[in-house]
Amino acid sequence: MAQLLVALGDYPHTRPLTEGTATVDGCSVAFADIEPIHRAFGPMVRELRYDVCELAITTLLQAREAGVPITMLPLAMNGDGHHRSLNRRPDRASLAPADLIGGRVAVRAYTQTTGMWVRGLLREEHGIDAEQITWMTTEGPHVDSYHEPEFVQRAEASVATLVAEDVVDAAIVGPRALTAEGLTLEPVFADADAADNAWIARHGTIPINHLVAVRTDLVQSEPGAIGALYRALRDAILATADQRDATAHGRAVRCGWTEELRVAIEIAGRFGVEQGLLRGPADVEALEAQTASLEL
Repeated sequence: MAQLLVALGDYPHTRPLTEGTATVDGCSVAFADIEPIHRAFGPMVRELRYDVCELAITTLLQAREAGVPITMLPLAMNGDGHHRSLNRRPDRASLAPADLIGGRVAVRAYTQTTGMWVRGLLREEHGIDAEQITWMTTEGPHVDSYHEPEFVQRAEASVATLVAEDVVDAAIVGPRALTAEGLTLEPVFADADAADNAWIARHGTIPINHLVAVRTDLVQSEPGAIGALYRALRDAILATADQRDATAHGRAVRCGWTEELRVAIEIAGRFGVEQGLLRGPADVEALEAQTASLEL
């Protein structure tokens, strides 16, 4: 029987497996205890510490480009519209996206996927390139071989502190992280919810933050086990649909090689190239072809 070490975030669609109410046919699965899940990303792409691991899409694409032997499974674990992720202090003068040119924006890491989506929105909708802003970060990249652009600066303080002390003009903090950080901020983008809906309608997809990656050698040596794990997660996603709402965040969780998923990956790859995160676009056909043996 195959034995797999798996690192996944805590969601309604992972709990059937992590809590043991669902099983993986023909596999013995152990789940790593990691919270928040982004702490697993570095160990996965640097040393392949896990057999299967949730990964941010930016980290996954960077790791593959760097030659890390991982294969993407078509499981979108989370995502959202991101017009609400670029925030400012409400007690300061009003701020439009164009006002950020020449200014500073705090973000946990330049490679953080939420930041990638926000910078993509700034360029696509307002013509603002990443290099026109100084990005103040508190962490480096997960992929060691990636070198940050010169317009990225490391700060010693947390994102919350950078905002509180007026070191930055704005910060990239997702709506759910705002509560965790104890921040009271408001979106820089006007009518953020309407802007999210318009973007999703225009592109026919919802931005993906996290997918699932597996060691490529296991795809080759244990296709039955990896396929069974995929199907167990797929079934859990489908079975917990009633626990997700109709917002973009709720609808972002999905499974299978759908056109919606392909478009999201393609856009993430394009944004990555524009921002100096990737050297070339995401090869979606190659990503899909790697899973052909898994009977997804």
